[in-house]
Amino acid sequence: MMPQSRSFSPIGAPARVLVVHPLASCTSPVYGRGKLSLIRAFWTTLLIACYLVDCGLAKEPEKSPWPELTTTARPWTYLWCMGSAVDRENMTKQLDRFHAAGLGGIHIIPIYGAKGYESRYIEYLSPKWMEMLEYTIEEARKRGMDVDMSLGTGWCFGGPNVTEHESGLRATCKVIDVPVGRKLEARFAPGTTYALIAYDKEGKPKDITKQIEASGQITWKPEGGAWKVYAVSEKSGRRKVKRAALGGEGYMLNPFYGEAIDRYLERFTKAFSEYKGPRPRAIYQDSYEYFSEWSPDLFAEFEKRRGYRLQDHLPQMFGSGSDDATARVKCDYRETLSDMMVETFTQTWASWGYEHGMKTRNQAHGSPGNLLDLYAAVDIPETEMFSRDREMLVCKFASSAAHVVGGKPLVSSETGTWLAEHFTETLADMKRLVDEMYVSGINHVFYHGTCYSPDDAAWPGWLFYAATEMNPRNAFWHDVPALNAYIARCQSVLQADRPDNDILLYWPIHDLWHDPSGTVQMLTVHQRAWLNKQPIGETAKMLWNRGYAFDYISDRQLQNNIADHDANRFWTCGARYLTVVVPPCEYMPPDTMKQLKDLAHNGTTVIFQDRIPHDVPGLGNLERRRKEFRELLADLKFDSQGGKVREAKVGTGRFLVGDLETALALAKIPRETLVDRSDLLFIRRRSESPSGTTYFICNHGEKAFDGWIAPAAEIGQPLLMDPWTGRTGRAATRQTAAGKTQLYLQLPPGGSIIIRPSSEKDATNSSWAYWQTDGGPIALSGSWKVQFLEGGPTLPKEFETAKLASWTELGGAEATRFAGTARYSIAFDAPKQGKQFQLDLGRVCQSARVRLNGRELGISIAAPHQMIIDDLKPFGNVLEVDATNLSANRLRDLDRRGVVWRKFNDINFASISYKQFDASKWPVQDSGLLGPVPPGPSK
Repeated sequence: MMPQSRSFSPIGAPARVLVVHPLASCTSPVYGRGKLSLIRAFWTTLLIACYLVDCGLAKEPEKSPWPELTTTARPWTYLWCMGSAVDRENMTKQLDRFHAAGLGGIHIIPIYGAKGYESRYIEYLSPKWMEMLEYTIEEARKRGMDVDMSLGTGWCFGGPNVTEHESGLRATCKVIDVPVGRKLEARFAPGTTYALIAYDKEGKPKDITKQIEASGQITWKPEGGAWKVYAVSEKSGRRKVKRAALGGEGYMLNPFYGEAIDRYLERFTKAFSEYKGPRPRAIYQDSYEYFSEWSPDLFAEFEKRRGYRLQDHLPQMFGSGSDDATARVKCDYRETLSDMMVETFTQTWASWGYEHGMKTRNQAHGSPGNLLDLYAAVDIPETEMFSRDREMLVCKFASSAAHVVGGKPLVSSETGTWLAEHFTETLADMKRLVDEMYVSGINHVFYHGTCYSPDDAAWPGWLFYAATEMNPRNAFWHDVPALNAYIARCQSVLQADRPDNDILLYWPIHDLWHDPSGTVQMLTVHQRAWLNKQPIGETAKMLWNRGYAFDYISDRQLQNNIADHDANRFWTCGARYLTVVVPPCEYMPPDTMKQLKDLAHNGTTVIFQDRIPHDVPGLGNLERRRKEFRELLADLKFDSQGGKVREAKVGTGRFLVGDLETALALAKIPRETLVDRSDLLFIRRRSESPSGTTYFICNHGEKAFDGWIAPAAEIGQPLLMDPWTGRTGRAATRQTAAGKTQLYLQLPPGGSIIIRPSSEKDATNSSWAYWQTDGGPIALSGSWKVQFLEGGPTLPKEFETAKLASWTELGGAEATRFAGTARYSIAFDAPKQGKQFQLDLGRVCQSARVRLNGRELGISIAAPHQMIIDDLKPFGNVLEVDATNLSANRLRDLDRRGVVWRKFNDINFASISYKQFDASKWPVQDSGLLGPVPPGPSK
C-alpha cells in the first residue's frame, strides 16, 4: 500500500519563501513503477490541455470521457435588473462577459432602481420591457446561453392588479358571550363575515351566518341557556411585494385564493399574447414569504377535502386548548392549506407556464405545506442554503421530489446568498458550498448572484444586497472561469446520470401537523425545528452519517407514484429503490399503510423504526378510518429476529419493526463505508452510458485523504475524473477476500473527484497518476518581481522583494486599497535531486494562476495551493504566479474617503446583519502571494 503523503513545511531562513517538494515519481499502488513514464506523460499532457481548454487556447482531446458541456451543465446566475433599466449595448456587453467566463444562463429578476438613473427605468411588462426581454433571449441564445425569468418583480408574486381582498389574509375570530335571556346585540359585516356560529352549553353548533341582515343586525333569537357566538372575518396582512421594480409594485397575492391567482396571471397572459419573440426557458417562483393563513373560500375547500365543516369546530380552531380534538382539527386545517398550495396555487401557475411554452422552477421552502409535494409540482425544484447556516438534509427535500416523481433531470439551487459579508467571500467558499449542494442531490447551480450594471456606473457599479457579488467588476472574477469550468464538468456528469438511492424515507408530516398550538407552520431553511426536532430528522441524520443513500417520500407520492416492482426492488415514477423506512411516528393515513402493505406483498421489505404508528391523523370520519387502519394491521404476525427486530411476512415481502440499523442489515441494504474515513461526503448516481455506477466524492475535512475505499456498488474498472483540471485515468483497484472491489483515492482538503464506469471509447485511457513525496522541501530563493496587471482604483508601482508578504505591506499606500491581480515572477535553477516536484505556494490571498517557463500549470482557488511541475530546465527557469485578491480593501477605501456609491432605492445596500453597510472600519486584508507558513510542530 502506498504510504501517506508527508506534511510539507518550509525550511531555511525565517523569511517566507516558496518551496518545492521532490516527488518519488508518478506511481500507482497497483501498477508499480513499470509504467511510470507513460503515466507521467499522460498526466502532464492532460493537465495542461484541460487548462488551455478553459482559456479557449487548446482543444479538448477528441475522445473525452466527460459528457458534453451543455448550456444547462454550465452554472447560471440570477441577474437582478435595477428598475429594469437595461439597454441593448450594455446587455450585449454583459452577456459577452458572462459567456467568456463560462456561464450557461441568466435568470432575470427586475427589482428597485438605482438613484440617478430614473430616466432609464422601464415599466415591467410594458412593450419596451417585452422588447428588451426578446433582445436578451435572442442574444443569449446566440452565445449558447439561455434565460429564465421570475413571474413578477422582486418577490413574491404580486403587483398592481392584486387587490387588498386578494392579498394575504389572516382570519380573526371574535367570541361573544350571550347570557340567558339576552339577545345578540353586536353587528356584523355581511360581506366579510365568513362564519357566525352559535354554540350552546353542550358545544353543539348552530350556523346563523345567513341571518346577518344588510344592516349588520342578526335576526336569530337565542333560546334556552347561555350561548357563545364565534364570528370569523378576514384581516388583510397588507404585505407588499418585496424589492419591487417599476410596474411591479403592489400587494403580494394570497396563494390560497384561486380567484386571486387567476387574476394575477391575466396581466402575463396579455403581455405574452402580444409578444412574438422567443420564450424564456422557465418561469420561477421564489421562496415563500407570503403573509397569509386564510382564504375567502377556505371553509368550502376544507369541507370538500376533509369531509366535515370547520365552522362546526371553531372553538378548537381558534381556541387555546391542548386536547387531542384541537390538535386533530388544526392538523386538518394545515393539510388543507398544503393541498391548496399544491393544487390551487403551484399547479395553476405551473400550468400557465406550460400553456405558454415555458418550464417551471419553484422554491417551495418556507411554505406552510408539504415541501415534497410542492417541489414535485414543477419541472425544476429549487432549494437554497443561507450563509453559514446550512443543512444538506433540508436540501435533499428538493432533490428527493425530483427523483421520486417523474425522474426530473434537473434540481437547482440558489447558491451564494449571504455567503459572507460583501466582498469578503472567496471562490473557495463558493466551491465548498457548491460541493455541499452536489452531495445533497443538486445538479443545476444558480449563483445568487449578479446585478446588471451599465459601464457608465462608477465602480463598484450597481449591486444587490443579498448576494455574493458574482459580477465582472469584482476582483475575483479574474479566476471565476476556473470555478465555472469545475461546475460545468461536475454537472455534465450529474445531469447525465440518474439517481441511485436505496432507501425511501417516509415523511410523517401529520405528526408535525398534529399540534394544538398556533395555526400555520412555516417550513423554512433557516428555522428547522420542523425537521431537526422531529424523529425523521434524527433518522435522516443517522442514515446520512452512516452512509446510506436515501430520498424522502410523502404520503401523496407513496400513494400515487409506485410504478412497478420485482422481488428485490421497486420503482417510483422516477427512480428505483430497495426499501421504505418509516421513522418513529404516531399517525399515518390508511391509504399510506395500504400502499406499504401492497409494496411488501410484492416483495419489498418495509422497515418501521422502533414501532408501527398506532393511529390515523385528523378528525374527519375518524372512527371509520381508525377501523380501516386496524384492519390493515390485523393480519400481521410478528416473529423475533434476534431480539432487536420483529418480522411479519406480507405476501412475498415483509415488515421489519425495531432497531433501524439491524433491520437495514437484515434487508441487505448496503451502506457506503467511505463516510467512516476522514470527512468524505458522496452522492451516488446510476450511469446508463456507459452502464454502471457513478460517485461524486468530496473531502470536506482539513486533512488530505490518501487510502483505499470500498464503494458499495460494483464498480468494475472505473475511471477517476478530476472535475477541477479535467484529467482522467483508470483507478488503481484491488479485490478483497470477500470479492469486493476497492480503489485507491488521493484527495486534498476541499478536493473532489468523480468515479465513473469506463467504456470502450475510454479503453486507451492511461492509469490514474498517484504521487508521493520523496525527500524534504527545497526552498526557492531569490528576488521576486511583483507587477500589478489589472484592477483598481489605480495600478500600484511594481516592486521587487526577497521576502514574500502581503502586497499591502510591500507595495505602498496604493497597494493597500488595490483590488485586482498582480504577477509574481522569479527565476531559479532546477534542484539537483529529482525530476518531478510538487510546487507549494503556501498562503495565497485568494487565488492564483501559475505558469512555468511560459507553460500554464493551472489555477488554484483554495488551499493547499499545490501543483505538480516537471520538465525543468537545468538553469534559468521562470515561475510566474498571477495572484488575485478580494475587493474588500477597495471597498474599505471608498468608505474611508466618504465616496457615495450606495445609491439604490428601497433597502439600498445592507450588510449581512441587515444594518447599514460600512467598510470604513475594516482592517486591511492580506493580499497576493504570501508564501509558505512557518514550520509548525511535527505530528
